[in-house]
Amino acid sequence: MLTAYDYSMAKIVDAAGIDVILVGDSASNVMAGHQTTLPVTLDQMIYHAASVVRAVERSLVVVDLPFGSYQGNSKEALHSTIRIMKEAGAHAVKLEGGREVKDSIERILTAGVPVMGHLGLTPQSIYKFGTYVVRAREEEEAIRLIEDAKLLEATGCFSIVLEKIPAMLAKKVAEEVKIPVIGIGAGSSVDGQVLVLHDMLGLTHQFNPRFLRRYMNLFDDIKDAVGKYIQDVKSVDFPNDNERY
Repeated sequence: MLTAYDYSMAKIVDAAGIDVILVGDSASNVMAGHQTTLPVTLDQMIYHAASVVRAVERSLVVVDLPFGSYQGNSKEALHSTIRIMKEAGAHAVKLEGGREVKDSIERILTAGVPVMGHLGLTPQSIYKFGTYVVRAREEEEAIRLIEDAKLLEATGCFSIVLEKIPAMLAKKVAEEVKIPVIGIGAGSSVDGQVLVLHDMLGLTHQFNPRFLRRYMNLFDDIKDAVGKYIQDVKSVDFPNDNERY
């Protein structure tokens, strides 16, 4: 599972054989430059999701419900979901939280829309946590997370993302629920992994969590290519005789 936010990148990711594309609210960070995921709007998520869906031929496309579009109001959650499904053509939605969003999940499921859960570090709650450190290190929070995972499964979620929690806790959750568990900073004893595409390709270069493996360094590669273009234009090497009409 990887994120994508636009047609061109989604086309590549889908062709590579990824199982799930997440149109994440991380678009707020990597596409718009915000410090948190909170500012991205429902309209913006629909725009990104529609761009991705148009590119996809095989991947399951899951779209994050953005902050403010589902919390504390199950009717609003259903309305937001219906807009995403109708206007973007998405296949499923993802929302953060456990027991506190149970009513929203149930109402969304009544419309026949698959729901992916998200536990552990939930970035939309950053001002509640105050930090992006690892969650559920203490026994009380770990027990609550396991209970919430079981509740999400019982409510009808088809999968759960576990973000930035101890690997042994993630292993225990994966053993105790039957639905797929997708990890990000949750060790390898789960059913799958997710990363932000821009992070794993090295398009971002200031975000360096322990769980991130960069498979390319596109920031420097693209910067070098642009620099070479500038140099070629200034030296009148581009365009050459073969590159004009």
